Amino acid sequence: MPFIKKTLAVSITLAAASSIAISTAQAEISDGEVRIGYLADMSGAYRGLAGPGGLAALEMAVEDFGGSVNDAPIQVFSADDRLSADVGTSVVREWYDTRNVDLVAGLVATSVVVGVTKVIVENDGLGIVSGSASSSITNEHCTPNHIHWTYDTYPMANGTAKAIVEQGGDSWFMLTADYNFGHSLESDVTKVVEENGGEVVGGARHPFPTSDFSSYILQAQGSGAKIIGLANGGADTVNAITTASQFGLTQSGQQLAGLMIFLNDIHALGLEATQGLLLTTGWYWDMDDESREWAQRYYERVGSMPTMVHAGTYSSTMHYLNTVEELGSDDPKAVREAMAKKPIEDFFSRNGRIREDGRMVHDMYLAQVKTPEESSGEWDLYEILSTIPAEEAYRPLSESQCKLVQN
Repeated sequence: MPFIKKTLAVSITLAAASSIAISTAQAEISDGEVRIGYLADMSGAYRGLAGPGGLAALEMAVEDFGGSVNDAPIQVFSADDRLSADVGTSVVREWYDTRNVDLVAGLVATSVVVGVTKVIVENDGLGIVSGSASSSITNEHCTPNHIHWTYDTYPMANGTAKAIVEQGGDSWFMLTADYNFGHSLESDVTKVVEENGGEVVGGARHPFPTSDFSSYILQAQGSGAKIIGLANGGADTVNAITTASQFGLTQSGQQLAGLMIFLNDIHALGLEATQGLLLTTGWYWDMDDESREWAQRYYERVGSMPTMVHAGTYSSTMHYLNTVEELGSDDPKAVREAMAKKPIEDFFSRNGRIREDGRMVHDMYLAQVKTPEESSGEWDLYEILSTIPAEEAYRPLSESQCKLVQN
């Protein structure tokens, strides 16, 4: 009997200690939960790029992580920003006021991102931008409260435009979405074209979004430029390419350059319309065994192959959750600092790291769209031509306007 009592006493003591440890860990997780809000365009021009598919990728990360961090459950909620900065900032303010959100994720349209990151700063929170393209997000619009993950206009312009100019495409006409993202892409492309001996001979800016590209394509045809650079994205890019095909632009000897074109766009347009197109991407589902394994799980869940934005959303979420677990805390400042100290090597990122400006740099890839004859299946769309090393792909810190960078 004494032996039983002693054993019972030890068991009770260990159970109490375990309970205290769990309570302590949960106490360092605010509100006893890790709360992630996913904000993106869920119904408009960028729906296919990020949208519901990005939410599915984020939820996959949470499930693969086990659904909790140090016994604190992970709660995910989402909203459609409707491509409106006013809607996006209102949603995020509500998340801080009533839900005590720990991480704001997703984030696609640049105007929404710029507005939302100001709200994040006001609340001393943390945001990870996985869908937006504008390089200004970690340049003049950088903050100590957000990280830009998947890609931006600088490597997309640098990789694609440089390759095209080197192949003889030395005169360009820029067709640009008339807002911050489009302006950033146009500026980055112009710089690369001119530095490599080419010339931008003209351009036109269109409202975002736009369904009728007839007048813009006619201007492009009349310019005589060898290359028509599409400084837009999502449905705008698809509509522009479709209109150019209808007007016979490529048959007249001019070539389109899809500077911000994605897997879902190529799939929607088909290989007949897009074959031979050069593009830069941060990831491709058929790159290697690790990428194929994750992409297949995503496909079984969603019914389509993931874009690089979907893969980047998963990658950034896992890096965040791993860091919170290691720290035993979801304190935004501490988490961001710790995230920046760790290299990022996963199925999405090669040679990845977070710089002081908040830019997550990683290897990028120059790809070419396959011909129908080269493709072996519905989603066999790219041939990877070369790797653009992380340190060469992104804007050098020596050129940064970010106030966080010590030049």
